[in-house]
Amino acid sequence: MNTLALGPSWLDPDYLIGEFGLIGVLVIVFAESGLLIGFFLPGDALLFTTGLLVTTDKLHNPLWLVCVLVAVAAIVGDQVGYLFGRKVGPALFNRPDSRLFKQENVEKAHEFFEKYGPKSLILARFVPIVRTFTPIIAGVSRMNYRSFITFNIIGGVIWGVGVTVLGAVLGKIEFVHKNIEAMLILIVLISVVPIGIEFLRARSKSKKEAAGRDDEDQDPAAGGSTGTGRRGRHAKR
Repeated sequence: MNTLALGPSWLDPDYLIGEFGLIGVLVIVFAESGLLIGFFLPGDALLFTTGLLVTTDKLHNPLWLVCVLVAVAAIVGDQVGYLFGRKVGPALFNRPDSRLFKQENVEKAHEFFEKYGPKSLILARFVPIVRTFTPIIAGVSRMNYRSFITFNIIGGVIWGVGVTVLGAVLGKIEFVHKNIEAMLILIVLISVVPIGIEFLRARSKSKKEAAGRDDEDQDPAAGGSTGTGRRGRHAKR
């Protein structure tokens, strides 16, 4: 099976799974979920390809076991990222850029977390780079641990199990085998849909709030004008 190389050949999902098997998949999911060095790894494409290889018997592990292990790796990865963020704290924002670390990635994740709050831990799972830094930012912000665990588990299961099962289901269709490159691109595009929906909702909410503030600003002006008129009439009397 030929897959789409979205970067260097050693980042090709088919190559990674062929060389390292299920253990390699779990290590990559863990690293991409919460280690600073994991932001460039091919999470979505890797999980989709894993599901596809399971259903075609090229990866000899039962689907239920793969899904459970992937979800655990994703959840534990976020947990490590959260603890790292709590330990490092605000110093993370002062860390200088390097080949594997860019301050802009931290800033993007911080803005994402500030905008969507706890549910960012679910939404970020479907956004490359952001999913790596969001649990770390949650730790830096000292997010309530119980809330973190709850949203971490929900996000890890929805992403890890969902994308893997999707690959397994679609892997039974001959059309998918013949158009695997297009399917991987489609997975990447679909992964940003939740973010697009949330962005539109947030934009609509900001417009309504801005309109409400404009109305409030206009009311005092009108009241002031009326009050002046009344004082003028009283003065004439």
